[in-house]
Amino acid sequence: MVRVNIIFHSVHAHTFKMAEAVAAGAREVEGAEVGIYQVPETLPQDVLEKMGAIEAKKLFAHIPVVTRDMYEEVLADADALIFGTPTRYGMMTAQMRALLDGLGKLWSEDAFVGKVGSVFTSSNTQHGGQESTLLTFHVTLLHLGMVIVGLPYAEKRQSRMDEITGGSPYGASTIVNVDGSRQPSENELEIARYQGRHVTRIARKIAGK
Repeated sequence: MVRVNIIFHSVHAHTFKMAEAVAAGAREVEGAEVGIYQVPETLPQDVLEKMGAIEAKKLFAHIPVVTRDMYEEVLADADALIFGTPTRYGMMTAQMRALLDGLGKLWSEDAFVGKVGSVFTSSNTQHGGQESTLLTFHVTLLHLGMVIVGLPYAEKRQSRMDEITGGSPYGASTIVNVDGSRQPSENELEIARYQGRHVTRIARKIAGK
């Protein structure tokens, strides 16, 4: 059994839908035990209301929230961690950053060394910082000692030119429009599924399972 956990932050459910696709792809790999979790939301309720995010948040309210007492079981005990975060000024969200900044004790114990890490993201526009978000996220994974797995061009869907689509060698992504009205396309979801499968297969090889 290879353990793969998907950890995401989402406000308007776009990244959640990508996380579901990543998890679906991972589950296609024989022997995969796949979990999906969300990071704690730090925005106040009144701010979420002004953002029109309350109804969207209900779509994934059933997903467990990773609290500090779960770090060892959910994060350190997994063979692979696939993180999903919206883009904020070309970087991960503060909510995701808070989770990673809380891993100091486990980092000092080399708890993540040799484990597989991967990232997917979303942004409002086509050039909204998706690649820089993925790449700067990789820096943290390297500090944790993780083996980074991206999205190879063997996944041909990321090379499509006949439609607007996310996806790069650094990870799956979706473009949601400035008002959040665009949902992940089937092409983007398929790319996310591919990433889930790809990461899980590599994690299984590394873990010798």
